[in-house]
Amino acid sequence: MICLRVMNNGEKYLKTMPYQRNNRQNKRHTGRRNYGYENEGRGGVPSDVVLSPPDTTLMVVVAFLVVIGLMAIFSAGAPKAMDMGQNPASFALKQFAYLIVGFFGLKYFMNLDYKKLRDWAVPFAWFVIVMLALVDFTPLGVIVNGARRWIMLGPIQFQPSEMTKFAVIMLLANAFYRDANIFSSTKWSRYFVPILIMVFLVFKQPNLSMVILLLITSMVMYLSVAGSVKYMVTIGLAGIASAVGTILLFGKKLLHGYQMQRIQIWLNPNMDPYGAGYNIIQSLLAFAAGGFWGVGYGNSKQKLAWLPEGHTDFIFAVIAEELGFLGCFLVIGLFWTFIHRGIIISSRANDMFGKLLAVGITLSIGLQAFINMSVSSSLIPATGVPLPFISYGGTSLIVSLCMVGVLLNISKKRIKRIRNYERNY
Repeated sequence: MICLRVMNNGEKYLKTMPYQRNNRQNKRHTGRRNYGYENEGRGGVPSDVVLSPPDTTLMVVVAFLVVIGLMAIFSAGAPKAMDMGQNPASFALKQFAYLIVGFFGLKYFMNLDYKKLRDWAVPFAWFVIVMLALVDFTPLGVIVNGARRWIMLGPIQFQPSEMTKFAVIMLLANAFYRDANIFSSTKWSRYFVPILIMVFLVFKQPNLSMVILLLITSMVMYLSVAGSVKYMVTIGLAGIASAVGTILLFGKKLLHGYQMQRIQIWLNPNMDPYGAGYNIIQSLLAFAAGGFWGVGYGNSKQKLAWLPEGHTDFIFAVIAEELGFLGCFLVIGLFWTFIHRGIIISSRANDMFGKLLAVGITLSIGLQAFINMSVSSSLIPATGVPLPFISYGGTSLIVSLCMVGVLLNISKKRIKRIRNYERNY
């Protein structure tokens, strides 16, 4: 009897051990932000939560896009590099260096609990504002092709407007997470004043395409809070129709001269075949030459002397000429899969902040890809938007990979760990 009583008391003590341990941990973490969890482990991840591996399909898709980008940059950039007296592979080697930096950024954000971005949103936005102001109002800003979008810090040249996408997504996700009806309160200025300042500074560069990208992303993220797909589609189509109508009616007053010229050239490239319409005509010739099978990797003729910026804005035209319709279908299919996986990740996120982050990142990268490929095929007026993961450009690649890291972090399923202490005794 005595032995049984001792055993029972010991068993009761063992059963209470986990709860006592949790109480001690809770006391240690008193006054510390836990982002909705009671016990936090390393990296801000709760100790009582099991994280599943990140989305494998998304990682494979991004890897394929990056490899295609390196190959396309090597092929399209070699003639320009030789004209500049450089190594034919110089652009590809620089892009590979940017890729290494972007990979570390991806790995960092993939392992960092995305909930910590709530505290980073506002400070990061003001940092981007300072960078944009340096571009617009100081000699550090570099003018390329008539646009003041780059900042030069010694040997390093980067484009702050690319960081604007990430900053706006973080701000909106944080704002709508805290209060879906934030416009009815006085707290809206904390999040939306920085957004308005960034949009103004980007528009001043001028970079109308980035402004449109930011506005569409913001609208869709706001509509995502409503949760009605029909409502989102209706409002989205109405917004696009309103934008097109506004440009057609008041374009001369709202747009710069060269921006209005791009719209006119888009409608009729032969108006100025050796001037403003030259890029579009040469891009369409590249698509026509590629046909179904393509002329073969490295055999593009348009990149030699006729297609300007073949390794940046019009790299999709070089892919179309060398790899044909099959190559274009592959790239489009990869971006479509990226968008599909992003939507799935958003739908499976555990909280509204993660859902909105996933929606914003997916839409931003997917819409940017659509704009670039549409410009190359003359579906929309010409604009300077790089093809994510593929076009040459360090800032675009690094920022895109960092956002993918956040998306992969959200894709990790958070499952409560079940510990059965009684089985051990």
